[in-house]
Amino acid sequence: MANGAEGRERMDIGQVRELVKLVEDSGIEELEVSHKDTTIRIQKSGHAPLGPVATAPAPAPAVGPQAAAAPEPVHADPARAKWREIRSPIVGTYYKSPAPDADAFVKIGDKVRPGQTLCIVEAMKVMNEIEAEFGGVIQEILVENGQPVEAEGILFLVDPD
Repeated sequence: MANGAEGRERMDIGQVRELVKLVEDSGIEELEVSHKDTTIRIQKSGHAPLGPVATAPAPAPAVGPQAAAAPEPVHADPARAKWREIRSPIVGTYYKSPAPDADAFVKIGDKVRPGQTLCIVEAMKVMNEIEAEFGGVIQEILVENGQPVEAEGILFLVDPD
């Protein structure tokens, strides 16, 4: 294997996604699963702080005409509306290439095919290759190299085939 994973079992991203969904859909706040030399820990974010919390009084409601609702996002380019998202299945650190001095897996404008490696998300010292689930052309890369990503965070926008 090109990325130095000889002798190690690859993580099944589908299983990780199932675990993330389990945590999201249940009342549990944290889940840790160990198998062989791999441990996965999934923790919900946005916990309420512990201890007393000071709150400011709510502002008085506005009197007069009803406030306008937040505007809907407008797609200046109708082609952009069909773009699909590729999301991170796990929390971790995004890497655009297999090594600091190597070329990026993909760049804006690259045509990708299903199963092609797009990036790596490092989670708990395990390098997880994120693969394209569908073919298309990379239109936007929404994260910077070395930036932390959340589970289900959008990594790429792709114009599908």
